[in-house]
Amino acid sequence: MDNATNDHQRSRPRVGHIQFLNCLPLYWGLARTGTLLDLELTKDTPEKLSERLVRGDLDVGPITLVEYLRNAEDLVALPDIAVGCDGPVMSCVIVSQRPLRELDGARVALGSTSRTSVRLAQLLLAEQYGVKPDYYTCPPDLGVMMQEAEAAVLIGDAALRASLHDAPRLGLQVHDLGLMWKEWTGLPFVFAVWAARKDFLAREPETVHEVHQAFLASRDLSLEEVAKVAEQAARWETFDAELLERYFRTLDFRFGPEQLAGVREFARRTGPTTGFPADVRVELLPPKTLR
Repeated sequence: MDNATNDHQRSRPRVGHIQFLNCLPLYWGLARTGTLLDLELTKDTPEKLSERLVRGDLDVGPITLVEYLRNAEDLVALPDIAVGCDGPVMSCVIVSQRPLRELDGARVALGSTSRTSVRLAQLLLAEQYGVKPDYYTCPPDLGVMMQEAEAAVLIGDAALRASLHDAPRLGLQVHDLGLMWKEWTGLPFVFAVWAARKDFLAREPETVHEVHQAFLASRDLSLEEVAKVAEQAARWETFDAELLERYFRTLDFRFGPEQLAGVREFARRTGPTTGFPADVRVELLPPKTLR
């Protein structure tokens, strides 16, 4: 009995959990569906979780798109689940004191180390607006940023706060990176995918499929009851339930052919300057084989 218990504990998958509001609908349903206790969850920022998965400290979890593409040989992406947008995203923005075309050589603060968001912002400013600002990284405090920079790139909850509360108060322009990408390419954008390490998949294919199904079920339940998710989240967040519901409905949690096309387009445009081949292969978890 004890041995069986130990074996079970050892095989419990180590799974990452992004501590941003945008991932709440992917995790909210885990407790409701009864699968939460089957996972050893680790909460952290997107960057830290990406590092852990690449290092092998996690078995399955979210990984930012750039880090996934840089480590695609060691990872398999889970189909039909991601964090992205098909148009506006609301939580990945450039806040600016002047029109974007006037930012050439200007100081632009990066309020995040998320390479995906930063790379997307740099790509859009360079290719769409023909500007090469002077970028530097700093904490995501919009008031401080605007004292030292002409514009700032913000993601996650800090971006929501800045674009909804602070920017209007300070008279700043807000540019939604998801909308800019959609208008430019006509494609969705994917900020993070869910992936399993190939070595873990080889050892425990059944477990990977179970984790995948658990997240799909959690996501579907959360989106069915999105008003309830927003209402609960509003109790401890600075945003009201109505706004959170709009945000959760804005996000795109799918990872199908259109999202894959968006990933390939981003890789084609940024790969050689970001550390992965322009034609990097995205390997998806194959369907479960019936015995």
